Amino acid sequence: MTTQMEYAIRGTASEEMRKVAKDEGLPVKRIVEGVRRGSIVVLDGKRGRGVRPLGIGEGLRVKINTNVGTSADLCDLDLELEKARVAARFGSDTVMDLSTGGDLDAIRQTILREVKLPLGTVPIYQAAIEAIRSGRSIVDMDEDDIFNTISKHAKDGVDFVTVHCGITRQTVENLRKHQRVTGVVSRGGAFLAAWMIHNGKENPLYSSYDRLLEIAHEYDLCLSLGDALRPGSLADASDRPQMEELMVVGELVERARKGGVQCMVEGPGHMPLNQIASNVNLEKTLCRGAPYYVLGPLVTDCGTPYDHISGAIGGAVAAMTGADYLCVVTPAEHLGLPSVEEVKEGVIASKLAAHACDITRLGERHSDVDLKMARARAKLDWETQMRLALDPERAKAIKERVRGSRRGCTMCGPYCTYELLSKYFGDKKATGEKCF
Repeated sequence: MTTQMEYAIRGTASEEMRKVAKDEGLPVKRIVEGVRRGSIVVLDGKRGRGVRPLGIGEGLRVKINTNVGTSADLCDLDLELEKARVAARFGSDTVMDLSTGGDLDAIRQTILREVKLPLGTVPIYQAAIEAIRSGRSIVDMDEDDIFNTISKHAKDGVDFVTVHCGITRQTVENLRKHQRVTGVVSRGGAFLAAWMIHNGKENPLYSSYDRLLEIAHEYDLCLSLGDALRPGSLADASDRPQMEELMVVGELVERARKGGVQCMVEGPGHMPLNQIASNVNLEKTLCRGAPYYVLGPLVTDCGTPYDHISGAIGGAVAAMTGADYLCVVTPAEHLGLPSVEEVKEGVIASKLAAHACDITRLGERHSDVDLKMARARAKLDWETQMRLALDPERAKAIKERVRGSRRGCTMCGPYCTYELLSKYFGDKKATGEKCF
């Protein structure tokens, strides 16, 4: 298979790159050059799933991802499908299946079939769970268990996989000496750390990285290089374990590009506001501009159950500095599986963060909807305002909660500024185009 990166290296625009260029309002050559350099990845929607190709990276709209998936305590595929559909409805660009309960193959394949967004997975979860189900333990997994699971996901048509390749025996040994407050909060990272300590061997995803690249090349699978040692608290942000892993990941990015494989890099985590920009800049330097995919970052440890707001604040700062892809954080973060409504709240918060950055990052390419909303407000055009709202149903419910006797809302009542302008300056002046 010719991969997206190989097309770009030849200077050829694939059909998927052309579609991304059209969606982003950019010349095709910009997308081709970005893919060639590795600053843009194209998730191409495999196996005729009817999924629109998606570009993530430099100069493109900030994208957002929503995690769904079952657990051993709550295994309801219909519920997770509804979450994925709600995420898509409210603007999520991708979905990741993080299921750990039930028939994992059937769950993944159903989501691939039913949800028309690019899909990502974390294969190490399934490899570990199947080891347990077979009567072994997580630390009894072998290299074939891990790579065969990755191949299975790729064959099914998954667009990208999180693989924790940057956590090594050396970084684990250093971590054991380092006094972290929250230790290892990455589930995949914890699996691999325990495996290395128990077996006294190197992380297979690192030692056999070429095998991983072969699988990714065969299926044109985008690698999302996971941050196994991401900080799980403000106290652990920007510490030695996090930085050591990032340096290893930077080397792996270069090897992936030489192998014609697309990759992006995952980032923190929890982080104080004043450290976010420097962390984004460091990733862009060490990883040669690879797209940066961040979980939040959450800018406080005590936001529960409003971590979606904390994550949106951190995501906006990260995206303004150059992060390309935000992972949705819901109000249920740190508490349990989110409800459908909590997924919706998380998506909207992240979408607002991404959109706010796009207005500045992309300028006129992305500010048209805001201008339309402003003009609709100035004209008291409620129909247009509802249509442009992120959540039209909720906006309408709030507007109609108390019915006023005038065109304006019930906050100002008879003192509505736009009605006053209309009365004393005429309807044209009330549009807000040139009031004074």
